[in-house]
Amino acid sequence: MNLIKSTGTFSFFTLISRVLGYIRDILIAIFLGTGPLADAFFVAFRIPNTFRRLFSEGTFNAAFVPSYASELSQGKDQSDEFANSILNLLILGLFFIVIVIEIFMPIFVFLIAPGFDGDNQKMELAINLTRITFPFLFFISLASFFSAILNSHNRFAIASAAPIILNILLIGVLFYGKFLNDKLVYYLSYAVTLSGIIQLIFLYVFVKKFYLPKFTFKIKINEKVKIFFRKLLPSIFSSGVTQINILVGTIIASFQASAVSYLYYADRIYQINLAIAGIAIGTVILPKLSNYIQNEKKDEIMLIQNKALELSLFLSIPAAIALLIASEQIVSALFGYGTFDEDGVKNSAKALFYFSLGLPAFSLIKVFSSFFFARHNTKIPFYISLISVLLNILISIFYFKSFGFIIIPIATSISSWFNSIVLFIFLKKNNLFNFNFLFINRFIRILIASSIMGLFFNYLINLFDTNMSYEQNFKAAYLIGAVLLGLISYLLIAVLIKAFKTSDIKLKY
Repeated sequence: MNLIKSTGTFSFFTLISRVLGYIRDILIAIFLGTGPLADAFFVAFRIPNTFRRLFSEGTFNAAFVPSYASELSQGKDQSDEFANSILNLLILGLFFIVIVIEIFMPIFVFLIAPGFDGDNQKMELAINLTRITFPFLFFISLASFFSAILNSHNRFAIASAAPIILNILLIGVLFYGKFLNDKLVYYLSYAVTLSGIIQLIFLYVFVKKFYLPKFTFKIKINEKVKIFFRKLLPSIFSSGVTQINILVGTIIASFQASAVSYLYYADRIYQINLAIAGIAIGTVILPKLSNYIQNEKKDEIMLIQNKALELSLFLSIPAAIALLIASEQIVSALFGYGTFDEDGVKNSAKALFYFSLGLPAFSLIKVFSSFFFARHNTKIPFYISLISVLLNILISIFYFKSFGFIIIPIATSISSWFNSIVLFIFLKKNNLFNFNFLFINRFIRILIASSIMGLFFNYLINLFDTNMSYEQNFKAAYLIGAVLLGLISYLLIAVLIKAFKTSDIKLKY
């Protein structure tokens, strides 16, 4: 496997999805802004979207891929039987969950957005919209099952391209936003669920080459299936801890007007880098790392783990620096239009600044967790993540009255650094990871390259400051120019000081 090529393929389609997501969000910002309609829709959208991230962005893979790879090595018939057992249980379990939540939706929405309770109109709207979007969970979870099958066969492109469908449908609806007025949020909600159905069909077309699903009510729950489901919930919780922290933040933020929207827009920006620097790398290395561990190839294990960590930091450190330097300019250039006013820009930028402090940690959690998952160990990441989420909740609740919504990204970053550091300590303690000399050498050079890039990028932001002010119509063009120049400078410096070598692109791991 070529780590950089496979990560690049996954990242390419993920980046397309995120760019389309940006177009979607700028249209939402224009038509909905940060008002009550936006808050209600973001709660309804956050729930299925969180589940999409939990299931499709590496967490389902974490439990499924190592188990399926073990079965696959023993023959196709055995792997198909295992996969069918998992699929049938997923269908029945998810169907039951969706039906129960739909029936008790008012209670469910109250738990997700308790701050809406005093506003009956806002609460009723959130309940109606969530009833429409929630079936998305059923379809996207099954689609993620098919994605995991494809990833197990090192087919990353199709699985990473599927989320593009969601953004295409939402953008299509938003083009009619001017005519739909207050009904826009309902049409957007229907589009969310429809996209889940289309993604499932899309992935089924490609997965047939490797696996033909068979649904039956006669489910064989053998020891292997039991082991998988014992791993699944811990892996969802631990690998998706960043998304869980964000969901917790949404719940707490619902007590402050427009805060849900501020956090949503900030989240959309830093998630672009997380998808590439954490999710893509963690997903791509898992099948190969699982195979090396099963065959006890110690040198290959050490090499691929160090390379994954190096690549994650190579991508996340400069991104964090850039977001810290230009958080307000970035939010303004991307979303500061229409009903998204200047106060909305400033508050979303504050949230983005503090989320950015935790960006490298968010990526490290994904990578370090995959080192455990490849060894069929989901318990340690689960317990660490549980403590991390509790820490996040305690900080957020304790300081919310004093600091308002801004404590939520601060708490998320603190708890994420705690999570990543403790994961690393356990990896070292159990002798599951050791640095090689090449990583240490490259890491120092990455820090140097990132620092020089940061100085240059800060100069560009100050140079174009007037052109990127809120009132300017072409501020996005100046931002894109500054980002491209900053990126080019980083890559040139990295190659020049050998923080990255072009020969790495051809290396196989």
